[in-house]
Amino acid sequence: MSGGDGELGRIAAERACERLLVEYAWLIDSGEASKVADLVTAQATWTGADGGGMAGRDEIRRAFEGRERLTRRLSRHVVTNVRVDVADDDHASATAYLVQYRHDAADGPAVAPTAMEHPKFVGDYHLTFLRTEEGWRIDSLRFELTFLRQRRGDRA
Repeated sequence: MSGGDGELGRIAAERACERLLVEYAWLIDSGEASKVADLVTAQATWTGADGGGMAGRDEIRRAFEGRERLTRRLSRHVVTNVRVDVADDDHASATAYLVQYRHDAADGPAVAPTAMEHPKFVGDYHLTFLRTEEGWRIDSLRFELTFLRQRRGDRA
């Protein structure tokens, strides 16, 4: 990093970026998914494992409002092995592992605790961050699957 903050500035930037990712997961799982839009830049992109995606804060907010209304789904996004690389005072990138546990209730809202055999999937987040007037924000998030839970009929 350039600038006067040196090592402490780099550590603070790493922590701010890591906190954004943890907050992202918590908001989705706690029923406040639409607030994910507050964590991203105005021009942010979000790309899922299927290649589909969203662009811009407004589109991201609308999509996550839909997730917020999906009360039949109970999920936990377990984010780990977060590795943030600070390029300079205003740019950083990161990779992290995601283990997602998910249950979709057949009727009505999902209620905890619920039985779970395996995670729904495991994969990798690839992110870029920008420092803005609002502080650090996610500028891009891309998710790639590594493992996917098999359906009972798919097992060998």
